[in-house]
Amino acid sequence: MKIVRTDSELQTPKLDAGLISAGHELVLLPDGVSESVMLEATRDADLILMCYTPITRQIIENASRLKGIVKYGVGIDAIDIPAAIDAGVAVVNVPEYAEETVAEGAFALLIALAKKLTALNTHMTSLGWAWPEPTWLGSDIAGKTVGIVGLGKIGRSMARMAGLGFRANVIAYSPHTSAEEMAELGVTKVDNLRDLMAQSDFVTIHSVLNDDTRGMIGTDELRAMKPSAFLINVSRGAIVDEAALVKAIREGWIAGAGLDVFSQEPLTRTGHPMSELFDHPNVILSPHLTFYTEDAMERLEDETLARCREVLEGRDVLVKSHDPRLRAQSKGVVFAD
Repeated sequence: MKIVRTDSELQTPKLDAGLISAGHELVLLPDGVSESVMLEATRDADLILMCYTPITRQIIENASRLKGIVKYGVGIDAIDIPAAIDAGVAVVNVPEYAEETVAEGAFALLIALAKKLTALNTHMTSLGWAWPEPTWLGSDIAGKTVGIVGLGKIGRSMARMAGLGFRANVIAYSPHTSAEEMAELGVTKVDNLRDLMAQSDFVTIHSVLNDDTRGMIGTDELRAMKPSAFLINVSRGAIVDEAALVKAIREGWIAGAGLDVFSQEPLTRTGHPMSELFDHPNVILSPHLTFYTEDAMERLEDETLARCREVLEGRDVLVKSHDPRLRAQSKGVVFAD
């Protein structure tokens, strides 16, 4: 069968070898490929593997042999799932390979911001030493308030690290999680997002991107934050109004930010809406790689290969995610508890 894997810059040698050794034709396409190229490449494809490249209704309807779309990763916002359902094409992601990994990445950004590690490293690299001047005063995490936006699996890992690990006060805004469930995790529920922003010394975003969360953190939410507070985003760039975030950092509404995700990727030093953040000492920019460890990639490749085999062998595909967009499917899928 013919398989098209997009975003080939993300190397998956075990996955690719497993598909080829099974006798399938594997076509690799780079990140940023145009829809016209996708239409031609997938016209006779049986399976699409994607990470970031949008899979539109036109692509799905044009692929007459298409049996499944496998997102080798978590976020499914780039896939037109209603179109896939209409076409009887199963859609699945790999939601469990990097919960701890991404939470660790977010916490690394939090620690680095609190302790001014990147600014200190730049200063040390340039001048060789830094004296204990007010410029370098960092912040403790113990006793501070960490506000989590989205208490899913990654958010819960973050809550455990912050609360049990660092003795922070942990609060969360997560409309679909009850106060009782949060209390069992040592987390206090906050019903209003702006209240969470106002109370937090560190705000860390772990929501999925959908119509409800797109642009959820905008000018009003950023204005509500303490001027000493930091924003961390390892989820999706479009959850934040990025123009408002740039202004917030430029004008000192907040102390800084740690960002691993951006609405427009890749980030570039010039010509990008967020380019000016490269020059800000209290901003850490990461190239969407908090998920990228040897351990997580091994899990990702194994899980993705298992889902591919289910599609290619005509079996129902195991959907482990509880995202309602995926749970709306009724054909060619089976749901984990």
